[in-house]
Amino acid sequence: MELDVFHLFLWEPIAFAGTPFEFSRVSLLMMLVALVAITFFFAGARRQERVPKGMQLIGETGYSFVRNNIAIDIIGPHGAKYAPFLASLFFFIFFANLPEIIPGINFPVTSRMALPVLLALTSYAVFNFVGIRKSGLRYFKDVAFPPGVPWPIYVVLTPIEILSTFIIRPLTLAIRLFANMMAGHVLLTIFFLFTHELLVHGSLLQRPLGILTLAVAVLLIVFEFMVISIQAYIFTTLTAFYIAEAEHGHGEEEHAEDEARDSPEAIRETELAPA
Repeated sequence: MELDVFHLFLWEPIAFAGTPFEFSRVSLLMMLVALVAITFFFAGARRQERVPKGMQLIGETGYSFVRNNIAIDIIGPHGAKYAPFLASLFFFIFFANLPEIIPGINFPVTSRMALPVLLALTSYAVFNFVGIRKSGLRYFKDVAFPPGVPWPIYVVLTPIEILSTFIIRPLTLAIRLFANMMAGHVLLTIFFLFTHELLVHGSLLQRPLGILTLAVAVLLIVFEFMVISIQAYIFTTLTAFYIAEAEHGHGEEEHAEDEARDSPEAIRETELAPA
């Protein structure tokens, strides 16, 4: 059995070969994924019934999950305004991962680095925009010099904070999604190739082994469905966390609590409180 590993990720162009507008199977899948995500939300919002059912129930349940369990739980009560963006991000990533386990396609669009990078840069732009909109240019100062830290610590902390916020975050978002989906894609491909080789071209003694590899492949599909969902959840959750940090400031809440505790009013209440 011979396998060219590049066939796992590269295909001949469908149209416009040799131009900047080259169109391949990956491009087609990206467009289909975007269309599926749009159709999902459109079908869920098309009929506004008092008792949701069908696609409305699925759409509202999915949106409510992202709104309540990610946007509001992580960012706070005002995080609901970021729910549309986070829900779009979650379901687009989910639908982009899903073709990995669809027979006849078996390819997650996110196993090509370009799409995870684009999604990571989108998250990067959003949380930095939120921070600048809230604090202005002071946002960069608060990132580099978090409030409430002794000045000598900044010698070590400042380079770490700058590197972490402005360089490491988008890299880790993109690489985590890409690496997990690529690994699952390669693993499923290997097991299905072995299954085909053993069942179709194998001897009578080898065919039972092909049944075993097929059973393992089916179990891997179930496992990969969990990975598909978890990766969408992790990417969206980390984006919400970064937005929350930009919205609330680096150490701003703790600093405000310290100031409130040390205020004259708080000191007076402490002195007047019964022992």
